[in-house]
Amino acid sequence: MENSEVNEVNTGSDHLNDAEPSETEALKKELQESQNKYLYLYAEFDTFKKRTIKERSDLIKFGHENFARELLSVADNFDRALAYTKNQDALVEGIKMVRQQLQEVLSRYNVQVIKTVGEKFNPELHEAVGQEKNSEAQEGSILTELQKGYTLHGRLLRPAKVVVAIK
Repeated sequence: MENSEVNEVNTGSDHLNDAEPSETEALKKELQESQNKYLYLYAEFDTFKKRTIKERSDLIKFGHENFARELLSVADNFDRALAYTKNQDALVEGIKMVRQQLQEVLSRYNVQVIKTVGEKFNPELHEAVGQEKNSEAQEGSILTELQKGYTLHGRLLRPAKVVVAIK
């Protein structure tokens, strides 16, 4: 009986060996699918992490954008006041000091004035509110600045309003 038991065991193991390749293939396929899902999720997470870092960086960099934009009207009013108070030396000197202080604060927050007069018109930085014939100036150059323009870390806060030369 021992031989027949061995035969049965062998027959049983042969039966397992017959089923094993398809089970192995199924397990390999399942493992491959799991690895693919893992790689996809890892890539998604990596993208999410990079996007979050960029958003946080932008928030830090541009978080005070509205604050800076609101201060621009204050700067404009100082410029207007300076233009109309040329005879009163003490008042003019005081306004100049406040204006200088305001410019320093804006500079600390990377708010920069856009260059205008004499520069070539750039629609990404300047808003043309008028044209003026001028034979001496190069066509497309800025003749007059009506309102200063500003950038924050290179991003446009407000375009400069300018008059452009034409032939």
